[in-house]
Amino acid sequence: MKRVGLLGGSFNPAHEGHRQLSLAATEALQLDELWWLVSPGNPLKHGQEMAPYEARLASAAKAAAGTPIKVSDFERQAGTRYTVDTLGAIIAAYPDCRFVWLMGADTIAEFHLWKDWRTIAQMLPIAVFPRTGYDEGARAACAMGWLSEYVRPDSQARDWTEWSPPAILFLRLPTNPTSATALRALDPDWHRHIRSEHPRSP
Repeated sequence: MKRVGLLGGSFNPAHEGHRQLSLAATEALQLDELWWLVSPGNPLKHGQEMAPYEARLASAAKAAAGTPIKVSDFERQAGTRYTVDTLGAIIAAYPDCRFVWLMGADTIAEFHLWKDWRTIAQMLPIAVFPRTGYDEGARAACAMGWLSEYVRPDSQARDWTEWSPPAILFLRLPTNPTSATALRALDPDWHRHIRSEHPRSP
């Protein structure tokens, strides 16, 4: 079975922080592949400051260039809007893969707002990236009231394929302060001068 990490997001834009943490997680979890799932639209962001999809896809392709990271438009191709539906479609489409869901410590704070978030946790293991200023809050997040009994030690990171979800792991990795919000503030029109790419779904 191929060991595959899944990182979903707006990638608005993708940046060095995404790249660095993804490569570190690939090593820590002993992944064969890591897929960036570029979302056509985040239901929790309501399109605010959201660049066009093609520009975000292109920024992901640029950030991932020269690495084992695969940039995917699976969510657009499948026509799914919510993570729970995207994951169901991916798991069904790739029966020869074992998947682990990757998310940042900042995202755990709103995980309880995701559609059927408990179902997501029961579908596949979750590995959490560290994010500067969010790590302590992540462990106290609302969703962790339910997930806390399923926390696995970082020392078992390579054994995630042996776990029966729910299972959540807080990875100890070097942090990167790069922020998409800060990058947009520096260059609000970044999407106007990036060449479009068309990555294929894995």
